[in-house]
Amino acid sequence: MRFHTLGALAIAVALVAAATHAQEAVVTIGGTGRHCGEDPGCINRLHPEIPMAARAIPGQMLLFKARNASDFNLDPASSYVDPRIGDPEIGTVHPLAGPVHIEGAEPGDVLAVTLLNIDPGPYAYTSVSSAGFVSDHVSGSLRVLWKLNDSVAVTDDIPGVRVPNASFPGIITVLPGREQLDAMLERERELSDAGGAVRRPHALHASPAEVCGPEGTHKDECLRTIPPREHGGNMDIRYLQVGVTVFLPCYVEGCGLAIGDPHFAQGDGEVSGTAIEMDADFTVTTRLIKDGPALHRGPHYEGPAHVLDIPSRRFYATTGFPLKNEGEIPPDIEYLQSEKIAGLRNLSKDVSLAARNALLEMIDYMTETYGLTAAQAYVVASVAVDLRIGQLVDAPNVGVTAILPLDIFVNR
Repeated sequence: MRFHTLGALAIAVALVAAATHAQEAVVTIGGTGRHCGEDPGCINRLHPEIPMAARAIPGQMLLFKARNASDFNLDPASSYVDPRIGDPEIGTVHPLAGPVHIEGAEPGDVLAVTLLNIDPGPYAYTSVSSAGFVSDHVSGSLRVLWKLNDSVAVTDDIPGVRVPNASFPGIITVLPGREQLDAMLERERELSDAGGAVRRPHALHASPAEVCGPEGTHKDECLRTIPPREHGGNMDIRYLQVGVTVFLPCYVEGCGLAIGDPHFAQGDGEVSGTAIEMDADFTVTTRLIKDGPALHRGPHYEGPAHVLDIPSRRFYATTGFPLKNEGEIPPDIEYLQSEKIAGLRNLSKDVSLAARNALLEMIDYMTETYGLTAAQAYVVASVAVDLRIGQLVDAPNVGVTAILPLDIFVNR
């Protein structure tokens, strides 16, 4: 069977396969212990030597019990204090349920993963941090606690905002093979040595400890889960909702499927550095494609078109172009140490700078129109504003637009 299928057909095939194997027990992965380090079904690093937490046959129902991105205890009534807090390298990020060995999967296969159901937990958070897209412009810190139900998220920290449920997993991944691991480690080392932003292997609070921890067998080789790569990972694509099928390349026997980083909602860009970060249960099913594409540049996905819509009847949008003040160097390209950048007021076809400008305009709009602080507006932008490319060809000024769904504001 070739890879090119209609979304509806792919979903139907997945559901039929799941029904065919209904006599097989649902495989549950993760969800025990107070945090990932106490859960044999949880990992927060990637390496081909990580042992499988479970086994399943294609078409079998899989229930991934996934923890929030920072592995926080989100219950405000709890008195539990996590002994792992205070790590500056955020070593607990991201806890993933898995990995799962898919019977019959071999390197070179494509694994199709269809999302069947997402069950959100009761609480979530969004933070403003130095990792945000324009955190050099928005000073201070803010952590918002959301209360969730099946329909909306609300918070006392930003009154009058109600964000609709658009749940998805930020991370769907398979394990890298030895060849892929070596290439990824080398290119990320090169980037780090050049001054680029990258998280190198870090053993503190790594799971599984026997492979990736401070005394682990491969502690200097375990990939961080922070960036996405060819194997999938932290793609943070808000369109990976129920009904969507994700296609991942298999690099090891059994593929090693893992899922995590549950989001209740997110804007395109996740600009503050976090979405509405929750605990959640993901029900999925899989199928193997033996003659699929190589997926050299990253995963593919397909699904119903309604997941592409904004959750609103009305919107307001700002635009941005790659313009800046003389003497300014955008922080994302400081490591290039170009003598030309500071003296220019216009960069040619710089999509990142255009996106920054569209976002800053939107933050200004929300502070002026809705009375939000800059940090509150930054959080709203991270969970609800979509940054979309307008055009990439009108040199020098490529265009990005920031789209705000107005229906999230209650009684305004």
